[in-house]
Amino acid sequence: MKLTKQLKLLLTVCLLFPTLLRAQQTAVVATDSLTLEQCVAFALEHRAEVEQALLDEAIGQREIRADLAGWFPQINANYGGTHNIKLQQQPFGDNIVTLGQKYTSNLQLEATQTLYSSELLLASKAARYTREQLEQQIINTKVNSVVAVSKAFYDVLLTREQLQILLVNLERQEKQYNDARSRYEVGLVDKTDYQRAAITLANIRSDIKRASESIEAKVAYLKQLMGFPIEQDLNLAYDYGRMEEVVLIDTTQIVNFADRIELQQLQTQRQLLQLNTAYRKWNFLPTVSAYANYNWLYFNDEFSELYSQSYPTSGVGLQVSLPIFQGGRRYQNLKIAQLREQRLDIEIENTRKEINTEYLAALADYKSDYVEWRTLQNNLELAQEVYDIIKLQYNEGVKAYVDLVVAESELRATQLNYYNALYNLLASKLDYQRALGSIDINR
Repeated sequence: MKLTKQLKLLLTVCLLFPTLLRAQQTAVVATDSLTLEQCVAFALEHRAEVEQALLDEAIGQREIRADLAGWFPQINANYGGTHNIKLQQQPFGDNIVTLGQKYTSNLQLEATQTLYSSELLLASKAARYTREQLEQQIINTKVNSVVAVSKAFYDVLLTREQLQILLVNLERQEKQYNDARSRYEVGLVDKTDYQRAAITLANIRSDIKRASESIEAKVAYLKQLMGFPIEQDLNLAYDYGRMEEVVLIDTTQIVNFADRIELQQLQTQRQLLQLNTAYRKWNFLPTVSAYANYNWLYFNDEFSELYSQSYPTSGVGLQVSLPIFQGGRRYQNLKIAQLREQRLDIEIENTRKEINTEYLAALADYKSDYVEWRTLQNNLELAQEVYDIIKLQYNEGVKAYVDLVVAESELRATQLNYYNALYNLLASKLDYQRALGSIDINR
């Protein structure tokens, strides 16, 4: 029976809808301008390091389950067959009796249940801390991702802003060059004015080329940190006014060592080492397990009749295994475990000192970068005012062209330095927040 046109159209739409939906989602990613928050959120889902940390957690969960599987009953089946070429003979009085038959075989089904094992006990107690360790590694990776992506985001935006400054300077310098050449042609000034303008113009074009090339590299780096598709364009959106507002942070906060994920990881590692030390003590205890088996035995002198008759046996029992002497290995392993605990205690204390140093250095960098930023903010207003005055005086013939060139160069340098200071301040703020352990990863 042939399908109607309406039904064919409906089936076509249903089949193509997922593809169209994916294409639409791809287009949204490719065309929309992403804010800092969106870039960070994208990175927390797609960055390679984050995905690897999540996979490490999944692998760790499987390993925990595999280690704990020993508490469940273990069931095994064994099969064996033997062709006895020479049977055992045993004298009984004056007679020699041949024991056994030419062909033998057995099929055994055995179940064992561990009742106590120091290794399984360690696995059970360590499972909780191992899960914490995996989760902490994800948190640490996300914290580093937030800082790295934020710095790269700011770097791209501020470099683009510097490029815009250079383009504005280029337009202004081209006008000054044309004005200087016109004045020279009518005999008002000598040729050094427009030659200076030509030199400045060439330098600005070189700076523009360098900034344009660096933006491409910085965008590629940001894509890498985000896990963003290489083939798609990455458009960024940000309010520069808001960027200047978010630079402020409370510098009276005191570092709380417990908030640092690195110290949390070391504390979890210490819990695992303490369990390992306890395990070395438990090694002096026996391993206890229960078992049950059922064994089918087959005997016959003819291979074709071997499985015609079975002689089953079965049994249940308790097995206790206790190594009595191992050359002092268990004692040495116990001492090694205790020494590792002492070593980690030293590392924890040293990490606290490193965190304190990192906090003080980040605080000092933030404060100095803030002062520099505010200084350049004021200098920017003064440089703009000086340039406007000298430009007006030059047009009126009061100032020489060299004064205008100096004022223009100072203005451009102050503008570029201002945005460099703004980036340094934003980066210092991120380092200060990381030192405090207050980076927000819940995006």
